[in-house]
Amino acid sequence: MQPGLITSAANPLAKRMRSLSQRRNRQREGAYLVEGVAPVWYAVDADADVETLVIAPDLLKDSPALAMVSERERLGTPVARMSAELFTRLSERDGPSGLAAIVRGRIGDLDDLVIGSDSLFMALHEVANPGNLGTIIRTADAMGVAGVVLVGDTTDPFAPLAVKASMGSLFAVPVVHEARLETVFDWAEAGGAATVTTSARAPTRLAEVSLRLPMVVMFGSERSGLPAAALARGSAQVSIALHGRVSSLNLAVAAGIVLYEVRRQLD
Repeated sequence: MQPGLITSAANPLAKRMRSLSQRRNRQREGAYLVEGVAPVWYAVDADADVETLVIAPDLLKDSPALAMVSERERLGTPVARMSAELFTRLSERDGPSGLAAIVRGRIGDLDDLVIGSDSLFMALHEVANPGNLGTIIRTADAMGVAGVVLVGDTTDPFAPLAVKASMGSLFAVPVVHEARLETVFDWAEAGGAATVTTSARAPTRLAEVSLRLPMVVMFGSERSGLPAAALARGSAQVSIALHGRVSSLNLAVAAGIVLYEVRRQLD
């Protein structure tokens, strides 16, 4: 056994990693767990506040990430080494890579986002599925979105499934929270941004609308979509043309289609 190798689930670090699977603990501590070579590397490259790197040498083996870990350790980031068996037990993934990080961070406020002349933002009202949220954040990163606003009672972007689905984009796209949709509309209008509201019941097809920046694209919850009053307040209310038997799309899929069309028009 390697000296200093953590093997017991009773170890304080192992207990902390397990505790961060719970939202209340993440909120209390202002910290969350990131797992996987690519997401952890993104966190390091983005200068995220990495509290501790955790590696399982027998899983990580000869990964190029070992050099990154060694460099971070040289620069003062604490590095904990854990047995493959314990790391696998604590992992949220099938076939864990052997690299994780405890990262400090909290969701920002709407005032943290500044609307520029070419800004594109997203607002998500009461999104409930962490996998959907992480996928949307990843898509937002790919489409050059300047920030994602979570509105109302939403899932946690630092939930393990959301962090996993974002594939590191959580460190590239600012994510903030606002309690009320009305405040988001007021913020957008004060900044001169168009508000594009989306719904399967919206009267205008997305491809028929002339889009301009700055813009805030708004999506509702998976179950019920945007409230009627919010949908009506949008400067454009759009739907995606569907040609098969289904009457709606998964939220993350719909967000990807809308963002692609926005960029197609503007580019």
